[in-house]
Amino acid sequence: MISRATRWAAAVAAASLSVGLAACSSGGDAEGTTTISFLSWTGQEQMEPVLEAFQEAHPEVKVEASYAPPVAEYIQTLQTRVLSGTAPDVFLIAAENKTNLIDAGAVLDLSDEPFTEGVQPFNLDTYGRDGAQYGLSLSSWAAGYAYNVDMLAEVGYDALPETWDEFLELLQKLKDAGHTPFLESVDQMPTTVSAMLGAKSSEMDPSLDERIFSGESTFEEEWSDILEQYNRLYTEGLVSSDVVALDGDQVRDEFANERVAIINAGPWIINAVQEANPDMNWSFGQVPGLEDGKPYQAGAASPGYAINAKSDEGKQEAAKTFLTWLASAEGVEQFQKATNDVTVTDDYTPEINPVFEPMVGPIREGELYLPMIAWQRDEDVLNVEAVAQMQRMIQGEIEPSEVAAALDTKLSD
Repeated sequence: MISRATRWAAAVAAASLSVGLAACSSGGDAEGTTTISFLSWTGQEQMEPVLEAFQEAHPEVKVEASYAPPVAEYIQTLQTRVLSGTAPDVFLIAAENKTNLIDAGAVLDLSDEPFTEGVQPFNLDTYGRDGAQYGLSLSSWAAGYAYNVDMLAEVGYDALPETWDEFLELLQKLKDAGHTPFLESVDQMPTTVSAMLGAKSSEMDPSLDERIFSGESTFEEEWSDILEQYNRLYTEGLVSSDVVALDGDQVRDEFANERVAIINAGPWIINAVQEANPDMNWSFGQVPGLEDGKPYQAGAASPGYAINAKSDEGKQEAAKTFLTWLASAEGVEQFQKATNDVTVTDDYTPEINPVFEPMVGPIREGELYLPMIAWQRDEDVLNVEAVAQMQRMIQGEIEPSEVAAALDTKLSD
């Protein structure tokens, strides 16, 4: 059976023969100036100050940026542009598309580039294979739960509980007190599920995913118990199934306006929440562990900046100038201030917002898990299937074991 990644790579090869993987920017540059195109995963509001600082430092390179929000829309936008021969000169290689991009020969090997020095090997290797490194990942992230300290105090808690049963008890108390207790965006892989899987896998040798992809185990065997526990949020009436209609920004805004006590979140919400409600008393915590388990968090090395392997040599050199600046102390500082990411370069120590401080230790210890990073193949297809089937579960259409069984079926296709 030919895998989807192989078919995707073949399609890219065919597209490159007909029109080439040229950048979408064209000629007409002023003398001494090279224009490169850049598809950004980070939003325009956050990225524009970074690009302005780069342009000031390097007027000889002009960056034409376009934007697509993560995760599904970005992956689809990039894939469409790659297949149509209009891939940008610089783009993001992520958990959900790394296999496809590497197999297709669409990304340049960066492993010998000076700008990779001083970056944590964990981050570079996340987007590599067989010693090659295809993405410049300058930070790591973790997602857990953001919570309203005052709402928790109202029902007798000063922090999140450590176990899932206790957490569900807290949610019921918040609901009884008249609060919306919890919201989680499920338009992508739920933070709760990723964290629970990570906690389980951290206690296994071989890991959970090594067992699944070797054929020793299955998604149904490894995921069903966790999905059963996660689904209690909905079967016990603590969260409405209407959550499937909410995206991450809507969930964040509900929290910032103090209409919900706890949400799934990462550092990317900090600036927006504090701007909307500077007086709110809030903090972060890990996802509570299952019985005999430990609290954990979803997370990974942040997506890496990649250079289009089929851009012409001049644009590749300009792209390397861009990545060199992004990896510099000045570039990392600019990006960290805009995003609150926990950066991992040797020459800059980020100042962490106090509300996110509880998450920093696990990030630096590498206690992070994201299924799409751990999956060994077909991560794009499996991710789409997992999200779609979990939404069906949340709406009461299928059982948790059926979600896992659907992933086994997809893996075997």
